[in-house]
Amino acid sequence: MRTVRNLAVVMLTTMTVPLAAQQQQPPPRWAEPKCDLKPNDPLVNQGMGYLKDATTTRFEDQKKKDLSDAQRLLTQALTTGKQDKNPAAWYYLGRYYIMTSDAPGVDSAFTHAQTLKPDCKGDIDIWRRYVWVPTFNAGIAAWQANNVDSAIASFRRASALLPDEPTAPKYAATLYYNTGKADSAVVYFRRAADVAAADPKFAQDRKDALFNLGRIQQSLQKLPEAMATYREYLALYPNDPEIMAALGGAYMLRNNKDSAFAIYRQIVSRGDSIGFYQLYRVGAEISQSVPDDPDTAVAGAGCRRDARAIRPPLTVAKIRARCDSVTTGLAKAFFASSREAFTLAAQALDASLKINPYYRETLIFRANTALGLRDSVTALTMSRRLLAADPMNKVGIKIMAYAQQQNGKVDSAIYYYRMSDSTLIGDVVVSQFDSTDTGRDVRGLVTNPRATANAPYKLIFEFVNLQGAVVATDTVQVAAIQPGQSQQFEMKPAGPTIAAWRYRKE
Repeated sequence: MRTVRNLAVVMLTTMTVPLAAQQQQPPPRWAEPKCDLKPNDPLVNQGMGYLKDATTTRFEDQKKKDLSDAQRLLTQALTTGKQDKNPAAWYYLGRYYIMTSDAPGVDSAFTHAQTLKPDCKGDIDIWRRYVWVPTFNAGIAAWQANNVDSAIASFRRASALLPDEPTAPKYAATLYYNTGKADSAVVYFRRAADVAAADPKFAQDRKDALFNLGRIQQSLQKLPEAMATYREYLALYPNDPEIMAALGGAYMLRNNKDSAFAIYRQIVSRGDSIGFYQLYRVGAEISQSVPDDPDTAVAGAGCRRDARAIRPPLTVAKIRARCDSVTTGLAKAFFASSREAFTLAAQALDASLKINPYYRETLIFRANTALGLRDSVTALTMSRRLLAADPMNKVGIKIMAYAQQQNGKVDSAIYYYRMSDSTLIGDVVVSQFDSTDTGRDVRGLVTNPRATANAPYKLIFEFVNLQGAVVATDTVQVAAIQPGQSQQFEMKPAGPTIAAWRYRKE
């Protein structure tokens, strides 16, 4: 059986660069606490006085001296002055840290103050947000400038400043994942989910964080943790088909096929109530849960080695008969065990194609699933539909070659193998096809796989609705690309009914 393996589906929820947060400002000059908070100690009172002076002075040198005196007196009060149970001491130390832009200090001091004086939570929240907003917005600005390290640092500081707000850790987690730091992404998505759980207004943040957390845990092969996260998610959002399919995939990885297939059958049975995109993702997830083909060559070599050691020696014919049955048995067992998963995947993908017959990702997985089922007729039909939409993509061309081979069309198979290997003028990959308020945001890459530079050419893109009618068109001007080099492209076709794309070369 020949299939194109590792057709990985990105299951993470999409997160674009967010909008800036709005500032909730306290009074512009010195502001008294909005709760009943008395210094009740000479050192604390003097420290507060120096803070007030630092706020009102017009001279930078005097401000630095006043802040230094405030920090010295408040620290003395909390240590040798035995005022560590005095909420005012911690509160004004937090105000000092705000003026010196020390995010961990702000969080620590205000946490102590609020624990000792819960009535001051409202006032403390205002001050936390006062410093959180510019810190958070600095993260957004760095993200927009593609300065990822600075963005992560700002979001981490923002998370410390306002620990009851899940947005900053969620964005930090996203950037960690995008830069290949999956373990750190797990930590911050978990933090975002836990913070969001405390307030119903953060329900969407919690949903996003749990979704992404489980997917990353599974990608790291942390299956017990991933399954626990999926169950936590499904307790909040029962019958979500994508997470159910992901849970089924985790069961498959743990070789618990009965539980996996029970989940898969449950999803497929509700296909009429699921949209085309979710059906595609479910079908892709089920298809990807099938393990790689067994390496029969290794099993056969081991069998022959063991057979030659038998005494009295076996004849060559007996060794061949014994070991051919081993490799054949492995292949048959794999096909039998994978058939049910591929069949369920095909059902989900077929249901998706009934709604949207033109979606490229569904076509590629359906063709690949047909190969896995040894359904050569369907594999060839889907491969033709796939190349009609995406004629210059190496993966799709290779799937066509496999389909031609399964159908016994050797010359055609060789033609497509050669195309995918050496004759293709450009390997076109559409990497993004996201919905926007006005239509779609499309991004992609054209790579020259040849040994010489290509001549310039055009790619004419058509964007179609569910009925196949053209809603919008656009042209990508492909320049002369050097061997092994690439050219990015971007389009923003308008039209709320756009459901798929196709292109041709000119």
